Parts: sequence; C-alpha cells; structure tokens
Amino acid sequence: MSRRYEDLTGPEILDRVTPSTTLLLPIGAVEQHGPHLPLAVDHVIAHESATAVVDACGEELDIWQLPTLSVSKSNEHAWSPGTLWYSADTMMSILRDLGRGIASTGVERLVLLNGHGGNTTLLNTALRELRLEFGLKTFLVHPSLPPAYGGSSTADELGMGIHGGLNETSVFMHLRPDLVDLSKAERKVPEALAENEFVKFGGSVMFGWLSNDFDADGYIGDPTGANADLGKRLFDANVEHLAAQMAEIVTFDFGR
Repeated sequence: MSRRYEDLTGPEILDRVTPSTTLLLPIGAVEQHGPHLPLAVDHVIAHESATAVVDACGEELDIWQLPTLSVSKSNEHAWSPGTLWYSADTMMSILRDLGRGIASTGVERLVLLNGHGGNTTLLNTALRELRLEFGLKTFLVHPSLPPAYGGSSTADELGMGIHGGLNETSVFMHLRPDLVDLSKAERKVPEALAENEFVKFGGSVMFGWLSNDFDADGYIGDPTGANADLGKRLFDANVEHLAAQMAEIVTFDFGR
C-alpha cells in the first residue's frame, strides 16, 4: 500500500492522516555539482532516502511521505547558470504555507529530511517558527549530516568533502549511475583550510562562503575514487540510521 500523501483522496485525509501520524518532507535542491554530476543530486538523494525509509518503516510507525520539495535555498551556487534557488524569505514563506496546510489535517509531527547542506541553518530556524505558529512538533534529519555542520567526511578529503566529493558522488552513482561522468572529476579540496584550528568546515567558527570561493568548478572534495558499491553501503547505512531516528521521533513529547 502506498504511503505517499499525494496518493490519498481528499476525503481519505482525515481518516488516514491522524494526530498520531508523522509527515516526512524530503527537501533537495537543483544546483551545480561540478562537471561530473547533474543538478539533480540533492533532490534525488533526499527523495530516494525518504522513499526507502517510508518503505522500510512507514506502516509500522504511521509515516506518510510528502511530495519532495526539489528547489530550495541554494544561493551559494547562484553564480552558476542553471542553478535554481529560492531566497531565504521565499523558502521560509513556502515552509510556512506548507505548515498551514499540514496543520489543517490535525497532524502533530512534521519531519524535514534535508538533502542540501546549504539549507541547514534556515531549516533549523523554520523548526521553531512552525512550532510557534502552528503548534507542530518539528524535526530536522539528513540522509547524512553535512560535514560543515559536524558530520563526517573522509580523512583523505581532510574532513571537507562537503559538495560533490567522494561520499556524495558514490551515493549518487548507486542511485543514478547513468548520470555520473567520473572522467570529469578531479580533486578539489581546500587544503589551506585544514591548517586552521577554528575557521574551516566543521570548525567552531562559521563563515559565509560561495561554492566558487575555493575553485571555479564549484565542488569541494575528491570524487575521483567514487564507486557505486561504496554508495550502496553508505545509502543503506543512512536509511537504517534514519529509520532509527524516525522511531524515536514518532514518540517524542518534550520529556513528558
């Protein structure tokens, strides 16, 4: 049985989507990922991760998958023709409007599954805004936590494989192998940043950046060793971790 929100009829919503339901909103991006990957990377990973989680535990945990929000706040890539992006104000307005419609169903829990690291700060803010305005219990999860926000990256990439690097390219090769061209991949790691104690990706000092601040090709990492087998292992582990997170989310109630 489908657990895709949009497959329900209008009259079914109040029968099938109840206060105990958790809605899962995949959020991706349409943005440049260098010459070796297509614009679709983030929204494909977000969509496929959400689908796999809902297929694995949606029935058991009463999770319904919302339509993927493919375009988001990607203005760190605005320099690259073809990148589609919303401003921060527009993105917040979209989330607020979606929250209004979701709240009308009586659902109490909304989970944002974010496949684009550039959204992370804004989505953290949105959690509280949606909580305050609509009373929703809101949560943010990632297929894998972005390295710029404390997630892991490979030692060879000096912990800075944050965009189009080894892991992301490998996962995409598992999901859409026909859309990857590794012959165009090169090592693009900002080596000098690794010498900093604080001001670096994953460091304690955050800094504003655009993806072409480091290299004209606009990707950050080393995808040259990417392969689909590694991508499958990473994807399966990420889905298992997401399912465990969802199991805790569906019972969360502020310690009461």
